[in-house]
Amino acid sequence: MVLNSAQADSGLSRRERQIMDILFALGRATGPEIQERLPGEPGYSAVRTILRVLERKGHVRHVEEGLRYVYLPVVEREAAKQSAIQRLIATFFDGSAKAAAAALLDPAASKLSETDLRELEGLIRKARGKKVKKERQA
Repeated sequence: MVLNSAQADSGLSRRERQIMDILFALGRATGPEIQERLPGEPGYSAVRTILRVLERKGHVRHVEEGLRYVYLPVVEREAAKQSAIQRLIATFFDGSAKAAAAALLDPAASKLSETDLRELEGLIRKARGKKVKKERQA
């Protein structure tokens, strides 16, 4: 089962999101590998419980490798990324993608090189081109 972007992050607790972040970063991990990367030093049984909850919700699955369970995200990374971006924009920028982009371009907030800025300009030109093309088709 592959979840869509709306399902990818809906109803996840802070700890569940942290575990999903670890799984996305590693691609696959055992319970102890996840436990050692979580802040606050949770107990192993707590981590296993959350992993079972994430499996029930359809966010992770496990495979047995010998005597251990290896957990993998079910949610595609791209779907999770889109969901996280949407949540970030909705939460901190009142739904404004423009405000989010402006915050990222703020020199005080990030160190963008000239190359980065040129690449961003190219992405903006590309987005404008797609928008114009859609308007012509409509």
